[in-house]
Amino acid sequence: METLSFYIGVIGNLISVLMFLAPVYTFSRIIKNRSTEEFSSLPYVCTFLNCFLWTYYGIIKPGAYLVSTINGFGILVEIIYLSLFLTYATANKRVNTAIWIGILDVGFPAAAMLVTWLALKGDVRINAIGFLSAGLNIIMYASPLAAMKTVVTTKSVEYMPFWLSFFFFLNGGVWLFYSWLEQDYFLGVPNGMGFLLGTVQLVLYCIYTKPAKKEDKSLSSALLVEEGREHEPLNSSDTTT
Repeated sequence: METLSFYIGVIGNLISVLMFLAPVYTFSRIIKNRSTEEFSSLPYVCTFLNCFLWTYYGIIKPGAYLVSTINGFGILVEIIYLSLFLTYATANKRVNTAIWIGILDVGFPAAAMLVTWLALKGDVRINAIGFLSAGLNIIMYASPLAAMKTVVTTKSVEYMPFWLSFFFFLNGGVWLFYSWLEQDYFLGVPNGMGFLLGTVQLVLYCIYTKPAKKEDKSLSSALLVEEGREHEPLNSSDTTT
């Protein structure tokens, strides 16, 4: 069982790497257009906080090095994403993002580390950080809910990146299985939520990408008909005069 959990943890780490790298396409678009458009910074702010606390949890809990290493990688990736977002966001979005970073990514982790390190010891400290990490993991997985609302209201999936949703689903499923093997409920509850929310996001893709394709097809057909009309010969009355 220990060997199986190790291999599942390694697979989970690989999938987590892909999940962390999934927004690369989104940020390449942001860099190309030099604008964050309608994209939200909240998923990246929450993911940074989540990675920070899970890294701390993995460091203080014996044998949880697979958790600390992948989340340490996540911290570096999210720093890059947030830096790019701050660079290309509008003034209003930049201020809001900076405020969220100050509260959630600087103030909260510092307070959590200070309180748990000074006031708690041993398993109590581990459980406290595990509880915080689990709660924030749920927030990370739920952070695309705003994008999901946009999808439903606009009937477009443009601002909900597919690969991020897909890897949320896959990552949640694998780490849920790992948590069951390790009997670690702090990992199991949030990743179970991530699995469910990822499933909902993929269902939204199935619902709202099809009409867009049909619309594009209809538009293409209309353009072809219009183009054909432009090349139609003059009618008989015109050609005989």
